[in-house]
Amino acid sequence: MGKAIEAPHSPRLPDDLPEVGKIVLEHDAVVVEARLSELELQELDARGVKLDTATLTACDLSSSRLDALRLVDCTLSGCNMANLKARSAALTRTVISGARLTGIVLDDSELADVTIRDCRVDLASFARARLTRVSFEDCVMSEAGFLDAQLGSVLFQRCDLSGADLRGVRISGCELRDCRLAGIQGLESLKGAAMPWPDIVELAGEMAGALGIAILDQED
Repeated sequence: MGKAIEAPHSPRLPDDLPEVGKIVLEHDAVVVEARLSELELQELDARGVKLDTATLTACDLSSSRLDALRLVDCTLSGCNMANLKARSAALTRTVISGARLTGIVLDDSELADVTIRDCRVDLASFARARLTRVSFEDCVMSEAGFLDAQLGSVLFQRCDLSGADLRGVRISGCELRDCRLAGIQGLESLKGAAMPWPDIVELAGEMAGALGIAILDQED
């Protein structure tokens, strides 16, 4: 039986935040207690940016390079973060919903108490990242990469993980519920994870292939 997982803690946000109409994201910029809407922040190059106690709605961060990005107590709704490069980022008590994260790079990052729901996370990279109390819900995650990542109390629920790369993943509490796992790489790395029985049965052929077990027809 897989180790029981813990749910992510919610962002600590006040009932009302001041609207900020414009921000400048330079190296080591800090934005605290702000409500940001429909800002054009694409193709930036700034290291060490920190957003603390903030909400972002329909903001465009696509194709930016924001290595060592820090998000603390934040919500991001309907944002475009496609092809965002944020290596060595730290996301804490953050909720991302209805966003486009296609091709996002979060290699060597720390995600703790993070919920990602109703998002496109296909072709994303979490290589060597550490995920603790992270929930992916109703996300398209086809061909996402988790090479050598550490997963502790991570939930994948109703996600499309077709062709995802799990090679070298280390698991300490992980659940996969009603997910698509066709063509997944590194299936043997799911040792220690928990899945509903119908999902395991559906994955039987893939598991047999990963273990090198030949499947015989009834006539053989």
